[in-house]
Amino acid sequence: MDKKAPKVGIISLGCPKALVDSERILTKLGAEGYEISESYDDADVVLVNTCGFIDSARQESLEAIQEAIAENGRVIVTGCLGIDEGAIREIAPGVLSVTGPHQYEQVVKAVHDAVPPRHDPYIDLVGPEGMKLTPRHYSYLKISEGCNHSCKFCIIPDIRGKLNSRPVGDVLREAERLVESGVKELLVISQDTSAYGLDLNYVENDWRGHPVKTNMYDLANALGDLGAWVRLHYVYPYPHVDNVIELMAAGKILPYLDIPFQHASPSVLKAMRRPAHKEKLLERITKWREICPDLAIRSTFIVGFPGETEDDVEMLLNFLEDAQLDRVGCFQYENIKGAQANDLPDHVDAEDKLSRWERFMELSQEISERKLMNRVGQTLDVLIDEVSEDGAVGRTYADSPEIDGSVFLDGVTNLSEGDMVKATITKSSAYDLWGEVVGSDK
Repeated sequence: MDKKAPKVGIISLGCPKALVDSERILTKLGAEGYEISESYDDADVVLVNTCGFIDSARQESLEAIQEAIAENGRVIVTGCLGIDEGAIREIAPGVLSVTGPHQYEQVVKAVHDAVPPRHDPYIDLVGPEGMKLTPRHYSYLKISEGCNHSCKFCIIPDIRGKLNSRPVGDVLREAERLVESGVKELLVISQDTSAYGLDLNYVENDWRGHPVKTNMYDLANALGDLGAWVRLHYVYPYPHVDNVIELMAAGKILPYLDIPFQHASPSVLKAMRRPAHKEKLLERITKWREICPDLAIRSTFIVGFPGETEDDVEMLLNFLEDAQLDRVGCFQYENIKGAQANDLPDHVDAEDKLSRWERFMELSQEISERKLMNRVGQTLDVLIDEVSEDGAVGRTYADSPEIDGSVFLDGVTNLSEGDMVKATITKSSAYDLWGEVVGSDK
C-alpha cells in the first residue's frame, strides 16, 4: 500500500496577487502528489504567504507565523514580508525557510526538504487549470509582476521589482484553460495593468492564428472572445485607457474600471509622487461615461498623508461629489517600513486622520446609496457566488468579489455557485441590492 500523501497547510494573506502566488505554488505541489490540509493538526508542514505592504499587514503576518509555529511547529514563510527575514526570525527563529514574493521554486524546494513528495509527478497530475484558492466560477489572472512607479507611500517596487510582464500568449492560454474548466469570471490583476507589455516593447504573439500585441487593449480584446466576464483591476488612467472603454461599450469586457486615484489635491498627489491633474481627470471620467454610460468606476484613496491640509481634504471631498464614483475605499495613511513618505514633514495626527476618514466615508456612502437607488427596477445579470437555505447571493457587473457589493436573492435555493441569472432589482441599501429572479442562463 502506498504511504499517505504528504499534506501542506497554507495561510495566504494580502492582495489577490499574493493569492495567485499561493495558487501557483499549490499547483506545483499538487502535481507532485501533495494534498492541501485544512487544519494545523493534519498538516505535515504549514506555508504562510505573507503581506508586508503596511505596518498593520506586517503585524498580521507576524502573528500568523507565530500561530502556525505554536499550532504546528513546521513552518515555511514566503511572500512580501519575506524580504525582511530578520524580523521574521526574531519572533519565530524556528521557521524552516524564508523567501520573498513569487519565488516559487525556492518555496517548493523548501517543502521538498521538509516533507519529500510521495511519487513521480508525471503519474498523478492536477488538471490543466491548476489548483485554485478562489471559488470554481471566478479566478484571478495575473498578467505582470512589479511596478515602474515610485510612489512615496509604497514599497512594492522594492518588494516585487520593476515591471515584468508575462507574454500575452501565455496569459491567453492560461485564461482559456480556466474558462474551459468552468471559470465564469476572469479578474485581471497586476501592480499596473495599464503598463502591461511596456517592458516587452509590446511584442506580438500568435493567438488562434492572429497576431496579438502584449498590451492592455489587445489582451482585453482577446479575453473578451473567451465567453467569460472580464474585469480589469489596478488600471492607471493613461491615455490609451480611452480605447479600452470602447471595448466595454461594445460588450467585449465588463464596463468596470478599478483605478487607484489615491487623492484629488494636486499638492498631495505631488507629495505622493502621483499624477496631479484633477480637472483633466474629471473630464476623462465624463468622456468615459459618454462612451460607455453603464461604466462602473471603483477607486481607493488615502487620507492623512503627511502635509495634507484641511483645504486638501475639502478638495478631495469636492472631487468625490463631482466624480460620483460607484465603489470607493479609503485608508488612513500609515508609515510603511522602507517607504520614502516616512521621512516627510508634517505628519497628520491620528485624531485628524480618523476624522477625515469618517467624513470621506460618510460622503462616499451617501453617493453609493443614491446611485444604488437608481438600480431599483432595472433587470441585471447576476453571477451567483453562494447559495444557502436562506437564498442566493450574487454580484452584478459593477461588483468585484470580496471588495464591492452583493445582490441578495432571498428564498432562491434552486441555484448553484457559478450560475448566471437575470434579476429585477427590488430594493437597495448603501452598498447592496436585493432582487427577484426573472430568468436564468445556467
